[in-house]
Amino acid sequence: MYGLNLEESDDDDEYSGDSGWIQWFCGLKGHELCAEVDEEYARDNFNLYGLRARFQFYDHALEMILSSEAPDEEDLNDKTFLEINKDATDLYGVIHSRYIISPRGLQVMRDKFLKGTFGTCPRALCDRQHVLPIGMSEDLRTSTMKIFCPKCEQVYSPKSKYKDVDGAFFGMSFPQIFLQSYPSLMVTDPPRPFVPRVFGFKLHKQHSLITRKLEEGEEQEPRVVKEQKSDPPQAEAARVERRRLHLLATRAAGAAHVGPPLPRKCRNVLRA
Repeated sequence: MYGLNLEESDDDDEYSGDSGWIQWFCGLKGHELCAEVDEEYARDNFNLYGLRARFQFYDHALEMILSSEAPDEEDLNDKTFLEINKDATDLYGVIHSRYIISPRGLQVMRDKFLKGTFGTCPRALCDRQHVLPIGMSEDLRTSTMKIFCPKCEQVYSPKSKYKDVDGAFFGMSFPQIFLQSYPSLMVTDPPRPFVPRVFGFKLHKQHSLITRKLEEGEEQEPRVVKEQKSDPPQAEAARVERRRLHLLATRAAGAAHVGPPLPRKCRNVLRA
């Protein structure tokens, strides 16, 4: 994270010195958005592919993450420990971004989403819709975490206590993968648009972005129906060909053509 806040969270007092590094880290102030990565997942080399070359103290950092002991005050005052802890923080963040899109990680994040751990949309007309964390980049220390609203589909800055959370801890794809994995949590009703008024009267030809999108969607529907009613060229050509074959069969039998005159297309085909 940009600036690691070593203060313990005021909301959770369950983390003690007997817990491991992962529990200690997720118990820090502002880190309640993070999921506790399963040790089995963090020990699997397949999940760690390509990470060794990205960190100077990779082995020590991974050992620290998997440690069953949380740092104490003496550790936090040790310069060498803090250097390794910095790599451990970044390494955990990258592992975390992979873990939360795994089946087990998605379940953990689903529970947090339903509880409203990630917060609600700051847009008043979204009626406190629960949001999801998202990153603006996959690279560490590029941008801080943002929140994505599934209703208005906009991205906002989170509360100030999350201002130092690195966006790469969640990645750019998490909300989309999450909602595709749990379609029942997708918002089907369109967001309520803001209607500008002056003394109670609507302003003429002044619409919000959401209103314009809804109107454009309604205008496009009739065009789609109209296009579906019109016959494609392949269908017209097939009818002409069937008519031509029928006429040839009739002539071969020595019968005269009876019925309405042939379409011009059929006559042109016969001449050819």
